[in-house]
Amino acid sequence: MGEGVLWVRFSMRMVPEVHQRFWEAMARGDFITDAAVAAGTYRKQGARWLIAAGGVRPRRGRNLEGRCLTFAEREEIALGRASGESMRSIADRLGRSPSTISRELARNAEASGDYRASSAHGAAYERALRPKLCKLATNVALRAKVEQDLERKYSPEQIAGRLRAEYPNDPEMWVSTETIYQSLYVQSRGALRRELTRCLRTGRALRHPGRKAGQRKNRIQGMVNISERAAEAADRAVPGHWEGDCATRCCSSLSGLTGWRGG
Repeated sequence: MGEGVLWVRFSMRMVPEVHQRFWEAMARGDFITDAAVAAGTYRKQGARWLIAAGGVRPRRGRNLEGRCLTFAEREEIALGRASGESMRSIADRLGRSPSTISRELARNAEASGDYRASSAHGAAYERALRPKLCKLATNVALRAKVEQDLERKYSPEQIAGRLRAEYPNDPEMWVSTETIYQSLYVQSRGALRRELTRCLRTGRALRHPGRKAGQRKNRIQGMVNISERAAEAADRAVPGHWEGDCATRCCSSLSGLTGWRGG
C-alpha cells in the first residue's frame, strides 16, 4: 500500500476550491487584497499565487466538481480512517463509490499505511499532471522564429498573423496568440525565454487581466460620482456646498493681504 506515491510539499495552491476563488475575483476586476479575502487568505499569499502563475489563471481546477476528490473529502476520509470507520461507511457519507475510497487509500496512503489528507492531496495533484509540451517547445524552427519576431518588438498578435501569412500551407509553423503569451508568462511551460517579456510593448513581467470599462471595483463603498450631485450643490446656495474654488479664494485672500497678483 502506498507504493509509487509521489511525495511533494503540500500547498493551498493545490486546492482548486480555494485558489480558484482568488482567480475568479481577479477576473471580475477585484484588487489583489479583495481577491485574497474571497479565497479566505491574505494579500501576500494572493500575490505569491499571481507571481507563480505569471499572472495567468491556471486551467487546472476550474471544472473538477464531481470528478476528483476534493481536499475537504480527503480530510473526511482521514478522519474516518482514524476513527476506525469502514470504507463503505465513509463512501456513503461522502456520496462516493466504495471503490473510489478504496482506490484513494491504495494510491495515496503513506508507506506506513497511514492516510493523511495533505500528503494524499499533494500526491494526487502531482500524479494528475499530464505535461503536454506546447508547440513552441517541440518545434525548434517555430520557436526561433517567434523569439526573433519578439526581439523585433512585434506583438504576439502580429506574430500569429505574420506566421499564417508567411506559411499559408504549413500549419506546423502556425501558433496562436494565447500560446505565445502563456509560453512567456507561465513558468511551467518554459518554451520561450522569460526575459523576452521585456520585448512586449507593456514590458510587464506579469500578465495583467484585461478588464472591461467600468469593471474595476471601487475601494469606496457606495461612492457617488460628482456628476450625480444634487442640483443645489451646483449654485452653492446652501452652506456646506462652498468647498469649490478653494484656490481662487486663497489667491483672493493673498491678493488682499499682500498685494500679490497671480499671473
